[in-house]
Amino acid sequence: MTCPSLVRRIAIRTGVAVLGALLSGACAVGPDYREPPLADMGGSWTLPADAVGEQPDLAAWWTSLGDPTLDRLVAAALADNLDLHQAEARIREARALRDRAGGGYTPVVDAGGSVTRRRQSENGPLPIGSMYGIERDQTIYEAGFDAAWEIDLFGRTRRTVESAEASVEAAQADANDVRISVVAEVARSYFALRGAQRELAAREASVETLQQTLDLVRRRFDEGDVAQADVDTVQTRLAVAAASLPGIQARLRSAALGLGVLLGAPPERELSLLDTTMPELMLVPMPVGERADVLRRRPDVRAAERRLAASTANIGMVTAELFPKLSIGAGGGFQSLDSGSLFDSASQAFSIMPLISWRMFDGGRVRAEIHVSEARQLQAAVAYEQTVLAALGDAERALGNYRYGLDAVQSRHSAVRAAQRSYGHAQMRLDAGDIALADLLAEERVLHDAEAAYARTHSAAAFDLVALFKALGGGWEGPDEPAATAPELAH
Repeated sequence: MTCPSLVRRIAIRTGVAVLGALLSGACAVGPDYREPPLADMGGSWTLPADAVGEQPDLAAWWTSLGDPTLDRLVAAALADNLDLHQAEARIREARALRDRAGGGYTPVVDAGGSVTRRRQSENGPLPIGSMYGIERDQTIYEAGFDAAWEIDLFGRTRRTVESAEASVEAAQADANDVRISVVAEVARSYFALRGAQRELAAREASVETLQQTLDLVRRRFDEGDVAQADVDTVQTRLAVAAASLPGIQARLRSAALGLGVLLGAPPERELSLLDTTMPELMLVPMPVGERADVLRRRPDVRAAERRLAASTANIGMVTAELFPKLSIGAGGGFQSLDSGSLFDSASQAFSIMPLISWRMFDGGRVRAEIHVSEARQLQAAVAYEQTVLAALGDAERALGNYRYGLDAVQSRHSAVRAAQRSYGHAQMRLDAGDIALADLLAEERVLHDAEAAYARTHSAAAFDLVALFKALGGGWEGPDEPAATAPELAH
């Protein structure tokens, strides 16, 4: 017979043990994470800023360019791009893993019921045949539950949740980085299409001028004024100029097909853009803010920092395996040989079992796993620093490329204006009879060549502008930025 006082003492000791375990759960082994500072990365750009101005809205920078077609394309890409859909699915996966890790705080409860028909042996350990009231054939009805709960003594579950939460935030940052890339690629493809259109128009005009020149030289050859060599020279120039057209046409079509894919649609969706034109993009100096603002805004830096946080939490998660584990198991339910009395109070059954386990020897496996986690944390720390430096390098290169691209555009524009003036003078001289038509056509070719070179240079500068917005972390709703004027990259 069990003494009631003994039962009470066991219950009290069990309650004290559970309470102590709960209080001890506030302790989490392993290093506590602290976000690395960005102060050592400098606060100013290597290129001087000659002016100040208000920075455009980086979250929707393309809208500041005033092109409704580009606005439509970006909106469609943000809604239907398949890379973005994959990134969103990865966020959902990370959240589900976080929720699974959070389940470690709660008990696991299994409920069930069964009906068992059995026949016991009369020759077995129990003499069923000679025991009064015990039938050999029995039907046993059972319904009940089993519960198990591992108390988070040393923060293993807490560190697991910390790691999972950091992984969710890293996945969100990765998705923002994909969004930035998608917006930039749509804008770049669109600018490539418009630039190829203008370059193609200039080259076609140059080919037409060469064709007129060839017709003129052939007439002069028929009249005996020039030699066959002169005809061959012009014909060679015409063939060379005409050979440049298919390459530009291919780039033009390729840009339109690429836009369709970026919009999550069949490639041919945006081929109609080949039949439309838009005014030339106005390229102007742009305020760029401070270097620290870029690092705070760029999602790739945020993703690397969150992965460092996750790897730090993983150290504590593994370290907890060195310490004891307290689990509480409980079960209860009903058992009866008669279904009608299954849920009577006399059919109740209940058990509770605290269990402490401690891995005393495992051949150094846990400590080896701790060393693995520490090495992975070091890798994550180095990757974070590398990402920061790469972000600064991207921004510095983009700033320099756009600044010098603007200089090149200005020079090419000056060349076009000079060629236009020269062509105007040639027209007046032709009207006055001072030069021949061939001389006017030569000036016209120079003008068209200058226009084609300007179109290429302008497109390159537009690509640099896109790269600059991307390097600044533009294209998503970033963190709040200080309300202050930013240095402008100007001439």
